[in-house]
Amino acid sequence: MQTVMESLKEMVDVNTILGEPVETPDGAVILPVSRVSFGFVAGGIDQQPSPGEQGKPGKDVQGAVENRPFGGGSGAGISVNPVAFLVVRPNEVRLMPVDSNAIYDRLLDLAPKILDQLQGVMNRRQYTEKPAWAYEIGRNNH
Repeated sequence: MQTVMESLKEMVDVNTILGEPVETPDGAVILPVSRVSFGFVAGGIDQQPSPGEQGKPGKDVQGAVENRPFGGGSGAGISVNPVAFLVVRPNEVRLMPVDSNAIYDRLLDLAPKILDQLQGVMNRRQYTEKPAWAYEIGRNNH
């Protein structure tokens, strides 16, 4: 069991979940994000010696009980699935999911940016339009 646990420890580290950063020509840094799942199982059995084997001297191997056959095994599995890319730019950080069904996450991610753009449009419109009191009746107001 100790060997399997040591092997798992070597396989799973922080670079498995957050991959190696990639820098693009425009200065953005892209980090792949993965979901890591692993399982571990171990088991064993001590059997009673057969009637003909009772009373014979046995070997004591690594703490095993004399004259008892032992069977055991262990195993492990690991799964690494990409889930998103973290895009870091000087003025923004975005999480771009790999799953195309994540439209709600993308909308929530873009909502602050859209609101800022709408506010900018409203502010520009406010300064370019004349207020109602600025118009005089009967004059050319172009």
